[in-house]
Amino acid sequence: MATPAQWLAGSRPRTLPAAVVPVVVGTGAAISQGGAVWWRAVVALFVALALQVGVNYANDYSDGVKGTDRDRVGPMRLVGSGAAAPKQVLAAALACFAAAAVAGLALVIATGAWWLLLVGLAAILAAWFYTGGSRPYGYRAMGEISVFVFFGLVAVAGTTYVQLERVTWLSLVAAIPVGLLACALLVVNNLRDIGTDGVSGKRTLAVVLGDGRTRTLYAAALILPIVIALLLVPARPFTLLTLLAVPLVAAPVKAVRSGATGPALIATLQQTGRLQLVFGVLFALGLAL
Repeated sequence: MATPAQWLAGSRPRTLPAAVVPVVVGTGAAISQGGAVWWRAVVALFVALALQVGVNYANDYSDGVKGTDRDRVGPMRLVGSGAAAPKQVLAAALACFAAAAVAGLALVIATGAWWLLLVGLAAILAAWFYTGGSRPYGYRAMGEISVFVFFGLVAVAGTTYVQLERVTWLSLVAAIPVGLLACALLVVNNLRDIGTDGVSGKRTLAVVLGDGRTRTLYAAALILPIVIALLLVPARPFTLLTLLAVPLVAAPVKAVRSGATGPALIATLQQTGRLQLVFGVLFALGLAL
């Protein structure tokens, strides 16, 4: 029986900025273009967090039963370590998805946009089939595309939509740097596991690109968000605030470009999450002011 601390570790709390930042930035865009509806923002945040924890448990379950976590370096996996039975982890994942669906339904009712049900269903299916099913797309170098779409475009523009009830150009542009930083988390995670993933048949984008090009991709995913935020300065001058996040870019990029591997990249993953959160808050403020 896994302990509460093990369940918490298995939820991978360091990945939660990927859920928080899109909602914060989407709300900043909403403020900029008409005003936020705060209860809807809070519900959107709950949906994002429930989906993030759900996908983490779903990946734990699917990777664990497939045996791809056996020699893995990194945060604890409940099934792979034997701390929890696969059925328990599967139940936790499904419970998170159900909670996200119920909260999302409240937003659908509030906005009257029933097509959002399809978006929510797509998000849940994407979360499950990342490593679940017989042909998981996360094993076929498509994980970063999904992360960019759902933790960037869908999450940011969707958060703005449920508050303003319209899609805005600003939310779509703002989604690009947010999606890139979410991808950076996955890229460095897969870079760390490139050796074991290749042996187990898990062909992530890192495995396909190889070590050197994956490190270049990671650096680009951290630098481009700053560039895009600065391109918005003529329309939203306070996005200059994102320059305050630049010092947080240096350490993880240096570590990755200098060849850090294995356990050394755990610290880089933490630094990436910190950068994502700080950038997201500064970017949201820049949009809102």
